Parts: sequence; C-alpha cells; structure tokens
Amino acid sequence: MKTKPLILVTNDDGIRAPGLRSLIEVMTKIGEVVVVAPDSPRSGMGHAITINSPLHCDKIKVTDGPQLEYSCSGTPADCVKLAINELLNKKPDLCVSGINHGSNSSINVVYSGTMSAAIEAGIEGVPAIGFSLLDFKWNADFKPLKKYIKKISLEALEKGIPKDVVLNVNFPLLQNTKIKGMKICRQARAHWIEEFDKRTNPMGREYYWLTGTFINEDKGEDTDEWALNNGFISIVPTQFDLTAHHSLQRLNTWTL
Repeated sequence: MKTKPLILVTNDDGIRAPGLRSLIEVMTKIGEVVVVAPDSPRSGMGHAITINSPLHCDKIKVTDGPQLEYSCSGTPADCVKLAINELLNKKPDLCVSGINHGSNSSINVVYSGTMSAAIEAGIEGVPAIGFSLLDFKWNADFKPLKKYIKKISLEALEKGIPKDVVLNVNFPLLQNTKIKGMKICRQARAHWIEEFDKRTNPMGREYYWLTGTFINEDKGEDTDEWALNNGFISIVPTQFDLTAHHSLQRLNTWTL
C-alpha cells in the first residue's frame, strides 16, 4: 500500500485564517497533513525569525479533519523551522503556504511572510509552494481555487520542483474575471512609491500609517502581473540564491 505524502501547511495570516482553512481542506485529500501556523496575523514579516524571545507552540484543533494543528507564537519562517526540526519525525514531502489574503506577485514577494515560509522550507530541502489570492477580504471566496491548488500540488509531488526553487503561485481577483488557465511566468519589474499618512493620537503623539502606490514598470507579456491582469494564474519559479550572477564578471574588473 502506497504511503501518503507528508504535507506541512503554514501561512502568515494566522492559524484561523479562512485561506489557510481552504488550503488544509485540499491537502487532506492528497496526504497526511500537519499544520504549523502563527497564532495571529504576521503579514509583511518577510523572512524574520525569533531570536531574542522564546517560541511557544500549542497543539490545537480549529476545524474538524484528520490534520494535526499547532499554533505558534513566532513568524512564518519560525513555524517552518520548528516544524521540520522539532515537531515532525521526518522531513515533509511538500510544504504549502497560504492561501494568502492578498497579492504576493512581483516585488511583493520580498515582503511576504507567506513566501518566506515557503522559501524557508526550500532552504531546508523541502519542495515548497506559496499560494496567494489577489483579494484582501477576510471572507474572500477560495472555493474556485481548490482544483487548481490540488493540480499544482500533485504535479509538484509527482514530477518534483527544481532544486533550490520554490513556486510562487498567485490567483487573479475572481470578482472581475474567470480563470482562463495557468501560466509559468517571470516576476515583473515593479516597485512601490511609499507614502506615510501622518496623524496625531488623542495624547498628542504623532504616528504614521504606511500607504503607497504600486508601479509596474514591466510591459512584458511573460510576467506574473500580465498574467494576473488578464485572468490567468501566475506560477513563478523563485530562488533563494540572491547572488546577481550576471554582475560577477563586471565586478571582477574592479581593482580590489
């Protein structure tokens, strides 16, 4: 009898997030599921880890099902580290992170706790995928995504993900379009123009809310932004080797 794959499920929106619950439902149809997720939202944490305070991890049960669930006081990356090194008796066959409430396409991947959890799994040698929906609403409809998530996850388990690569999967905003299909893409060149909304609290102390405008500089039709704007699911192979290999030859001309 074939053994079911062991699947680690995590996120950055917290253990009770509807997106995580939808992802768990899909994964329990594929394999043996262990959930290790933050005890509260940790969006925008990037690859932060906890080093100056203790980590707490409690076994809980948020929804019915065969999955084991742990609530962790740390960051998404902490959750993956703790799961692989302490909670599991073997390395998982797959780590999935999400489904994130909001986009992690283009430059957003740098700030994403969802993708940092997937990347941490990749660093640990575990095939990993981050899933995100371009809808920030807590009650977003994740049902139409499930068949695609199952398909992508099964492909990853059966055919493998290239070494030192994790997949960044984003779904378009469904209220504006129907999904036309899936595209393997590159990350669009884009950036944020940051703005800070300066306010004063009742005690007279100034504070700031970070806002901003997303600027897509990339007109290519092979990017994640193009795919999402045209009703496609974007799948971007993402690496955690940050070396700018194309610049090595030029920098070696310096007199050092």
